[in-house]
Amino acid sequence: MKQRTQKENIKLKGGLRKVKTSAKNDIVVVLDNIKSMYNVGAIFRTCECAKVKKIILCGITATPPRDKIYKTSMGTVDLVEWEYFHDTTQAIKKLKDDGYCIMALEQTDNSVHYKTVGYPKPLAIILGHEKNGISRKVLNMVDLAVEIPMYGQANSLNVATSAGIIIFEAISSIKPK
Repeated sequence: MKQRTQKENIKLKGGLRKVKTSAKNDIVVVLDNIKSMYNVGAIFRTCECAKVKKIILCGITATPPRDKIYKTSMGTVDLVEWEYFHDTTQAIKKLKDDGYCIMALEQTDNSVHYKTVGYPKPLAIILGHEKNGISRKVLNMVDLAVEIPMYGQANSLNVATSAGIIIFEAISSIKPK
C-alpha cells in the first residue's frame, strides 16, 4: 500500500482550480468562548477540509493572526472566512436573521443523539468553552441541541475532536430547509 502525496490527493479532487472554486457547504461554525488557541487552529483545519462557509469567533476565543492558531491550522486560517463578535448572542441573532438553523453541540436535558437528527441548511453549529460548555444565554437561543454519546468514564471529548465529528456528520447528511 502506497500513501498518496498532497499533489495526488488534489489531482483526485479534480485539480487545484476545482478545489479552490467549488462551492462551500452552507454551514457556519460558531465558537463560543473557546479558550485554547490550539483547538481554534484545529477547528480551522477541520472547517477547511469540510469546506465550511465561515467560522464565527466569539467572546474570549482567540482570533488570527496568532502563531499557535496558524501552526495548528497548518495554514488553513488563510483559506477559511472568519468573523469576530464580542458577544455570541449578537452572532446568533445575525445568523437567525439570515435564516440559519442554530444547532448547539452540548449535553442538555433536551439534546438528541447527533446521528438521529436531520441537518437542515443553512446550518450554524455552536461549539462551547472546553470546560464550561455553551453559555446558558446562548443555549436559550438555539433551535436544537445535539450530543455525541460518551461510553467511557469521561463525560466529554476535546472540542476540536467533537467539531470534526459533528461537522462531517452534518455535511454527509445535510438536508434542504
